[in-house]
Amino acid sequence: MTSPIPLRLALVMAGGVAGTAARIGLGLVLPTAAGSGLGAVPWATLIANIAGAFLIGVLAARLPGSSAMRVLLGTGVLGGFTTYSAFAVGTVTLWHANPLLAAAYAVGSVVLGIGAAAAGLDWARPRSTRTQAHG
Repeated sequence: MTSPIPLRLALVMAGGVAGTAARIGLGLVLPTAAGSGLGAVPWATLIANIAGAFLIGVLAARLPGSSAMRVLLGTGVLGGFTTYSAFAVGTVTLWHANPLLAAAYAVGSVVLGIGAAAAGLDWARPRSTRTQAHG
């Protein structure tokens, strides 16, 4: 059942507030250090994006695309929690200090994010579907 547009918008906004606050909290717990070594890697962004990709995969496998819960949790909370802009800025900032590490971070983030989304889809898929998909 499709939610009316104002309700869907309110769900995305409320979820986005919660997800963004969670990402900021993670950034406060795992701040990025200055320098050019592994401490300069934006770990909070990497963790948020990989965990968020996994959870978005779980939601995609379990909730219908038009459900209010998927809009709230997927588009809202996890959309606010994961962030491409912070990933891009973190990569460019790291590039200035250590281009090789920045390239590894960028490629690793994308590969790990896709892998996490695939793992979330596979893990959350109902058993009968999972058995059919794997032969």
